[in-house]
Amino acid sequence: MESMKASSKILFAAVLNVGLLGGLFLQPAMAQDTAADALPSGDDKTVAVVNGYEIKTSEVRMAFDDVIGQLPNIPPKLRYPFVVETLVERHLLAQLANKQGVADGEDYKRRLAAYQAKALRDSYLSTVVSPSIKEEEIKAVYDDEAKKVTQTERIRARHILVASEKEANDILAKLKDGAKFEDMAKQYSLDGSKDFGGDLGYFTAPEMVPEFSKAAFSLKVGDISKPVKTDFGWHIIKLEDRKQGAAQPYDQVKDAIRNVLVRKKVQETLASLKDSAKVEIVDEDLKKIADEAAKQRKAIFDQQQKANIAGGENPDATGGDASGGKGDLLAPADSTGGDGTQQQ
Repeated sequence: MESMKASSKILFAAVLNVGLLGGLFLQPAMAQDTAADALPSGDDKTVAVVNGYEIKTSEVRMAFDDVIGQLPNIPPKLRYPFVVETLVERHLLAQLANKQGVADGEDYKRRLAAYQAKALRDSYLSTVVSPSIKEEEIKAVYDDEAKKVTQTERIRARHILVASEKEANDILAKLKDGAKFEDMAKQYSLDGSKDFGGDLGYFTAPEMVPEFSKAAFSLKVGDISKPVKTDFGWHIIKLEDRKQGAAQPYDQVKDAIRNVLVRKKVQETLASLKDSAKVEIVDEDLKKIADEAAKQRKAIFDQQQKANIAGGENPDATGGDASGGKGDLLAPADSTGGDGTQQQ
């Protein structure tokens, strides 16, 4: 099937209907479970003692993201004691290793040097870069992006795509007899959204091809359309939800904006450092793929930044599909009217 998928620029602009920080304004704020949320407030107090060594709340905070990041499914109320227990076990083994002379070995020294570089970097970010991002700078970014938000209607729909009108009518008859839409989509639909029960996530009218959008936006929530013909076949559409885009309150998104600004400042600092530093790749095999590795590194960073500020609608059935389950239905780039929204 010929692809109807738009460029990433058009997809992101159409889904979020804003520019760089669109996800911050159109999505409900994602709850962030942090060490600070779980730990008692106040001074840096001792929470456990291991053979005389005091584990303080500051150490728990530093270990929190690392430990929970590896085991994210731990219930929030159990995370604090879990991290503390992990630190207790860590120090017990560290004390044993010290008694057995492990600290004199080369393996330990290499690890210590690597961890020291990471610790210095993290401390630099925490004590120098992050505090340099002022409240007025964050607010200015928020105000600028909030102006771009329009009250554009978005809907969430499911569809079943088949090759012929007859097949579409046969499926519609089964739906009228009580068949479940998701089950019919998984069984009969021809595009990628079948894996998600036909779920296309939320979209605006310009994002989809005109015939599909006209039919979908004319439905009431819960309604199922008659067969709709597009260049890609015959569709049966079910409307799940309607909503208007709107800016999220500043307090709900300012931390995420700060994170974006910190990353931006770090990248600017690194670019300056690399210009003046002498960095030599001595591994001949590595030299051959260095450019490709640099591009991949940038792509990963860009993806992480998008995840940090966008989050996504994340309906249950959309899974991890980068297109939100929309498959081939996205309108081609020239059908959006060329609004010029900048890609992140």
